[in-house]
Amino acid sequence: MDYNDEALIRRIHREVADYYDEELELELEDRDPALIQSLLARESGGPGDNSGVTDSEDERAERHMYFRELFRLQGELVKLQSWVVATGHKVVILFEGRDAAGKGGVIKRITQRLNPRVCRVAALPAPNDRERTQWYFQRYVSHLPAAGEMVLFDRSWYNRAGVERVMGFCTDDQYEEFFRSVPEFERMLVRSGIQVVKYWFSISDEEQHLRFLSRIHDPLKQWKLSPMDLESRRRWEDYTRAKEIMLERTHIPEAPWWIVQAVDKKRARLNCIRHLLGQMPYVEPSQPVIVLPERERHADYTRQPVPDAMIVPEVY
Repeated sequence: MDYNDEALIRRIHREVADYYDEELELELEDRDPALIQSLLARESGGPGDNSGVTDSEDERAERHMYFRELFRLQGELVKLQSWVVATGHKVVILFEGRDAAGKGGVIKRITQRLNPRVCRVAALPAPNDRERTQWYFQRYVSHLPAAGEMVLFDRSWYNRAGVERVMGFCTDDQYEEFFRSVPEFERMLVRSGIQVVKYWFSISDEEQHLRFLSRIHDPLKQWKLSPMDLESRRRWEDYTRAKEIMLERTHIPEAPWWIVQAVDKKRARLNCIRHLLGQMPYVEPSQPVIVLPERERHADYTRQPVPDAMIVPEVY
């Protein structure tokens, strides 16, 4: 696969910009558009930028739009959270897709400003020896939501239709039994009052290749690459066939699949969050007025000094 030097340099520059933007997402609480614009402009080819590549006006405009919409949508997610708690709604959201498709990125943006007691993530490791002998869905059931909770599955029971099938971790009989069981399992969840939303993040062959190269050459992201990930790259077509069968056999009215076009990571995040908000008829509940109480002070109490040996050194 051939990529010219200019395209590679621009791609590396965009990756660096994405990392910078992620830090802004975590740190910026002031949503003044002028502040965001100033910070982005300073990073995009301003003083101190020695990359030799600068963003075009269109690229800067897209980044400004991303931040503006992300903050707005996250504000709506906070309202959704309040509605879920107030109504006792229960929702399960499944995130599936190829390795490096961006599932973790959108999950991070959804949960970033929410209460982890209300909105939690289930990212299960490979089953242990005991779990392999259980009913296949058993280890997922313990993570299902109670009233007023949202659970985001970073990969889910659909492992059996994907990695387990492709890598030979299940038998043909287990594979077929999964497809017989999963529609009924999900219908049972819906009948019990749990809403099931399923997303597949779709990326191209070329995009996955570039994202894997980025992880290989970035020491801070190498941990994201496992031997299984590397093998999945070789077996691209096998995973494609498995995905097509999975979507065909498990796309049911009670729990349909939704495809997120994820070659552009930032647009995928915004589109997925916006779509998720549209799946629930939430309204912003009225909030009680919060009054900070006066601090009590007692004349007979004196604060004791902390021993110097217990203090963390202030190096910075």
